[in-house]
Amino acid sequence: MRGLKLVSRDYQRENTVVKVGSAAVGSGQKMFMAGPCAVESLGQITGIAEQIKDYTHILRGGAYKPRTSPYSFQGLEEEGLGFLRDAGRAAGLPVVTEVVAPEDVDLVGSYADLLQIGARNMHNYPLLKRVGSQAKPVLLKRGFGATLEELLFSAEYILAFGNSQVILCERGIRTFNKHTSSTLDLGAVPVLQQLTHLPVIVDPSHGTGRWDLVQPLALAALAAGADGLMIEVHDQPEKALSDGPQALKPEKYKTLIKTARRLVQCLGGWEQ
Repeated sequence: MRGLKLVSRDYQRENTVVKVGSAAVGSGQKMFMAGPCAVESLGQITGIAEQIKDYTHILRGGAYKPRTSPYSFQGLEEEGLGFLRDAGRAAGLPVVTEVVAPEDVDLVGSYADLLQIGARNMHNYPLLKRVGSQAKPVLLKRGFGATLEELLFSAEYILAFGNSQVILCERGIRTFNKHTSSTLDLGAVPVLQQLTHLPVIVDPSHGTGRWDLVQPLALAALAAGADGLMIEVHDQPEKALSDGPQALKPEKYKTLIKTARRLVQCLGGWEQ
């Protein structure tokens, strides 16, 4: 693809493996990131982490929540970061959370093992440059109106500023579909894997906005070759302060991961 250098297969043929604590994304083993959309309290995130720790490699949870409405829950900010870090330590899991502003990168990085750039910030070039100039690995989500070329150029910014540890995430794009919040573009997975050496994961929770569609599309993502999944899990989704309708309860999440492991074995892979 014209203009791309560092993210291209022409630059590096072998797959990049991104280390997040003890997890290795892109190593051939499927990686599962899971947790609530938003950290709501220490008890909430700790309880969820305890229930899913044996089925999860990386604990997710939002402390800074960029929302469409200014009246929606915006997150607990630094207090939430502390809750997430403590929950991850108690469960023995590294943690991923979103950073939304360049000036917050050092603060968020002092708590998190993996820095997430959300869909709304994929084109935030000062933020991309800032996470590129630090040492923590980065999870870069595709914007809901972005092409694959634009996603790769955003990743190029991060690599160009010195950080080669980048994971790409397909989380759905905006179409005319009225039945889901986004349209999950699973064709993006093999296309990206042809174009770039960076690992690619899929977020079927944001890709559908519906908990009942998460499992079939998660399994389809693995069949398409995704290196892992990011799944929203909440023990009381009906009371969640953010994105409850797309969150799986812990038991349904564990059922999904058990099924996913069997699928990976059938496809010829291996899952611990």
